[in-house]
Amino acid sequence: MHDTKPPARGLNWPAAVVVIVAMLVGAGLYTFRSLRDLPLDSAAAGRELLGDLSRVAAAFSQGTVTTSFISYATEVSGSSYLQFGTLNEVEVFERSEAASALWGRLDLPTVVVQATAPVEYTYYLDLDETWDLRFDGETIHVRAPRIQHNTPAIDVARLRYEVREGSVFRDEDEVLTRLQEGLTDMARGRAEDNVTLVRELGRRKTEEFVQTWLVSHFGLERSQAVEVIFADELGPGPDQPVDERRQPTELRPDLPC
Repeated sequence: MHDTKPPARGLNWPAAVVVIVAMLVGAGLYTFRSLRDLPLDSAAAGRELLGDLSRVAAAFSQGTVTTSFISYATEVSGSSYLQFGTLNEVEVFERSEAASALWGRLDLPTVVVQATAPVEYTYYLDLDETWDLRFDGETIHVRAPRIQHNTPAIDVARLRYEVREGSVFRDEDEVLTRLQEGLTDMARGRAEDNVTLVRELGRRKTEEFVQTWLVSHFGLERSQAVEVIFADELGPGPDQPVDERRQPTELRPDLPC
């Protein structure tokens, strides 16, 4: 018998090699053309960014950056104060007085009086104090002055006095008068205590303000890293912990950015 099965065809290797080479050459030509035809925007943007950072570094090395920033901040804020926040609280001020009679041999009852009123505290940075701005190639480091506050504004229209503990043997009105005379000083003390409540707000708003200045003067993006530290943070010991029992009823930022 004769085998009627057709003979097996061998692979046409020359043709296969030609096809593979053609594919590789085509891929290479496509890649070359793609690279050749890439838009120059990315490269130009990179060169522009490097140029911007170079201008920033040059400006910092010339030592005129801080003066430029303070001039800008003064122009925007309209004063030599960079106000960044207002804190509103309902405060309770208390005064307690003890007394005695008969040359100290007889203790009289203690009189306790208190005053309750809404108080507004405004916090700011003084542009006339020492500022220091440095650039390390990546981050703008700002050493700002300590946080200060205006004279607290007591809402006298809603001020209420109360005698918590009185005595028929004592003149309660005199104690109330002394409390009233000391309200401003007591409010200033509360304002100092509340600096810990507004510190991080002040840091964030100052960083945003510096970023806005960088955009307007150097054309940098707002994503430029800025770190702010206040002068009173460089002293010995950390700040006192915030008393969580005395949280602000309202805290609003005031700094325009």
